[in-house]
Amino acid sequence: MNAASPLTVKVILGSTRDGRFGDKPAHWILGEARQRPGVDAHLVDLRDYPLPFYDRPTSPTREGGVYPSPAVTRWAQQIAAADAFVVVSPEYNHGYPGVLKNAFDHIFPEWGRKPIGFVSYGNAGGARAVEQLRLVAVELAMWPIRTALHIPTDVYLAAMKEPLPPNPEVFASLKKARGIDRVALFLDELLWAAAALKAARAA
Repeated sequence: MNAASPLTVKVILGSTRDGRFGDKPAHWILGEARQRPGVDAHLVDLRDYPLPFYDRPTSPTREGGVYPSPAVTRWAQQIAAADAFVVVSPEYNHGYPGVLKNAFDHIFPEWGRKPIGFVSYGNAGGARAVEQLRLVAVELAMWPIRTALHIPTDVYLAAMKEPLPPNPEVFASLKKARGIDRVALFLDELLWAAAALKAARAA
């Protein structure tokens, strides 16, 4: 990667609940991304971007990136600045949070032709929520990467007790799953796609 043109990665914290767990894996994966050369990683907390419930008469696919709400415009600017996304999401009732879907739905061109990866937790490690999120990402013209990071129960329980930012050693088992460093694999896939798609968008 060209150090003069870093890849901007936005880690989106997809839960706004009181007492949420998502802070822990979000700060952890943010730290992992920041260790990669040529990466400029930022945390994007949906609590900091309160959006109205999506009810506009015109689809954002037809609004040309011009939105009537200042809150939506601010959100769009944050997303437009990214080259890649990591979404940290819980699983609720075999799905993902409504606040996260609302954030996806409000804008369109800002997401397109960029890779997205998922860090999840909850029942089945959040796997069912991730499968649904992949479908949403494809419809937004994004590139969901194959590898996802699912937080197992033992890591979840240990991380719950951690301060912010958590001790990264709590998540160390994800680097040894079946002899594979899945964290490295996840970031390798995301950043390869980010570099390739950034070049393609520029061309």
